[in-house]
Amino acid sequence: MPKKKKADSEQSEDARPSADDILVLLERLAKLLRQISHAQGLVPVQWEALRYLARANRFSNAPGAMAQYLGTTKGTISQTVLALERADLVIKTKRTGRGVSLALTPKASALLAKDPNADFAEALGALSDKTARRFSRTLAKLLDIEMLRAQAPRFGTCSGCQHLQVGMQEALHCVKFGEVLREDDVTKLCIAHLA
Repeated sequence: MPKKKKADSEQSEDARPSADDILVLLERLAKLLRQISHAQGLVPVQWEALRYLARANRFSNAPGAMAQYLGTTKGTISQTVLALERADLVIKTKRTGRGVSLALTPKASALLAKDPNADFAEALGALSDKTARRFSRTLAKLLDIEMLRAQAPRFGTCSGCQHLQVGMQEALHCVKFGEVLREDDVTKLCIAHLA
């Protein structure tokens, strides 16, 4: 009899979970991550905005790009930016022509060093290499499917982007923006990424 029990438990462990069961796990995880983002006097959307700006290149550090990346309205982002400016966490500067760019202040960079998601990132870092690779590929695939369905911008780095060209003296050039790329442009998120 004990052998049968073991076989039953192995079978249930190997059984494919339903899509609904997986979705419940993802929703619960997302809710827990948002819950811990009520820290250091900020609310989750403010943390998300700071994280985004830390990863965005100079072509994507505008409120409109941030709204698209975070999947929220321009009004929400406008209020978020105002609150972050008042807290001396973000600086807004006018772009040439129309629009503004946003940059983190040193105070924001110091705050991000105490990001409430750090403990979760540490837990992810503790995953085995194989599990981490599979998990990352699975999440990337799900994200691709959802972005395609929602017709959302891809966001990505210059690596693998069709807009990237190597110009004279090995300088990297973005065809989309008609600009020579700086080192930090290449490694940060861009709204115009085209795989």
